[in-house]
Amino acid sequence: MKILQLLLAITLFLSGGFDSAKKGKSGFLSADKAFQVSAEVDGDVVETKIILGDKIHIGDSSLKYMVVKPKEFELDVERPKGHIQNGDTVYTGEVNVDIPISKITSHDINGSFTLKIALEGCSDNGICYNPIEKEFELKVPEPSFFTKLKSLLDESNSANIVDVLTNESSTFIIFLFFIFGVLLSLTPCIFPMIPILSSIIVSQAGKERPTALKGLGTSLVYVLSMAVTYTLVGVISGLIGADIQSALQSPYMFFTFAVIFFALAISLFGYYEIQLPASWQSKINSISDNAQGNGIASTAIMGFLSAFIIGPCVAPPLAGAVLFISKTGDAFLGGSALFAMSMGMGLPLILVGIGAGKFMPKPGGWMSTVSKTFGVVMLGVAIFMIGKIVPAWLETLLWSLLFMGTALHMGVFDDSSRYRGAFKLFQLLALIFLLYGASIFIGLLSGSYSMLRPFENFTQPKVVASTAITANKRGKEIEETSHLGYSIKRLLDEVKSSDKPVIVDFNKQSCPSCRELENITFVDPAVKKEMERFTFISVDITKNTDDDKALLREYELMGTPNIIFFDKENKFLRKKSLTGYVPPEKFLNHLQSIQ
Repeated sequence: MKILQLLLAITLFLSGGFDSAKKGKSGFLSADKAFQVSAEVDGDVVETKIILGDKIHIGDSSLKYMVVKPKEFELDVERPKGHIQNGDTVYTGEVNVDIPISKITSHDINGSFTLKIALEGCSDNGICYNPIEKEFELKVPEPSFFTKLKSLLDESNSANIVDVLTNESSTFIIFLFFIFGVLLSLTPCIFPMIPILSSIIVSQAGKERPTALKGLGTSLVYVLSMAVTYTLVGVISGLIGADIQSALQSPYMFFTFAVIFFALAISLFGYYEIQLPASWQSKINSISDNAQGNGIASTAIMGFLSAFIIGPCVAPPLAGAVLFISKTGDAFLGGSALFAMSMGMGLPLILVGIGAGKFMPKPGGWMSTVSKTFGVVMLGVAIFMIGKIVPAWLETLLWSLLFMGTALHMGVFDDSSRYRGAFKLFQLLALIFLLYGASIFIGLLSGSYSMLRPFENFTQPKVVASTAITANKRGKEIEETSHLGYSIKRLLDEVKSSDKPVIVDFNKQSCPSCRELENITFVDPAVKKEMERFTFISVDITKNTDDDKALLREYELMGTPNIIFFDKENKFLRKKSLTGYVPPEKFLNHLQSIQ
């Protein structure tokens, strides 16, 4: 009897076990059911989902998202909030992670790629599964026009702009550059042009009230002159491989520009009148059919000069178009793109011209005041130009004198009856100018050349001289050798001797954007900390020697500033090059993308 009971128990146990196994109810799910992993591209993100079975969990430390083709790198993703189990962070239920496409395209992937999701998980019933890896073949979606436009607006690499020019239709390229110009016009780049153009309209109006047609004509001449200048500089530079814009930004040219603006300022104060000879005026009037009067030549000259004032703002697209012309020889398309960009930038100026003619009050004594105000603006532009080639202390002195002189001209100490009621606010503004100018002067005496922090030497007396960056010299906190005399061989030798990624900064004395990089970007605390893992090399090409020219040709650079990068294996990272001024936050993000 006992034997029969034992056999019956064994039979029931085995029968129940086999039936449970057949039904998949052994208490442990298969790996495929325990971990259901999926990934798909939706717009500008890759949506990934991990559905975990009942009583299944995965550890945060084991969960990895990486791209394995066409290159391998791990993705830094924003993970959901987990919970603590036995001292470790774990996930249960569903794990949803969205990966921005930008995190993938930032590694120069623009087509198909393979995403791998790796994880390790366990059951609460006491079993841990083998490591699981799932791969998904995905593709970066074709960006829309506005996505392309946004990416190019943030683009500081002229080589990437060349790629766009090479792969897109002519109509798209020209329209793209026009939109690019319109958006550039909304930045501070175009602001200096507004008072210059307005002063031209006021000056040409004389004692008459300018019409809207007159204002439109003047602004069109101004903008067309600026556009033609950029187009010619870009096309000629591309065809002959020369950095003409850089040559036009030589100390001699800056001095000439400064003198011209100074002369214009003095004329606006009424000391003399600038005009062409009568015979020339007659010919111009005849050619233009009396559309613009005798102001065409002077307006065109001002448009030409203005192109170089805002030159640093358009450095990346200008360099990209120039490189495109030099590589393809398509001067017509490259020139058309630059012309379209320039006209887009000038669109607000044309509106200013129309408005100045249409909305100006009737002629009167106020016009003399406006003319003198623009004269002060012209003096400021002259100081801005001359400041690129004179010592920093002299530029600071000129600015302080301008502000104090303006305050005196505005009657800061005048107690006559004309400064009563609301006009006292005008006198208050004059007092602010006087105090600011005096602050700059006092700061200069203490050795500070800063316009924003004139009292920095009083508030920060413990600054170590060896780590300070002056207007003309880089800080010593970045280890570097002599800036001059670099050849391709010398540069490559220094790159090869480094066991860290390398930053190479191409700069020169007469480059205002180089000074901005030195005094704003490179000294930013977060940037300085990140740059500690790089070797920094500064290449000064002020002398424009044959070696300097060879370096620019070797790395397809146009002028300064340009920053190129090498990785730890001394490989040149062409797609990581930067052109023009880059603000600290953007430069920091760029550095973090380089390993």
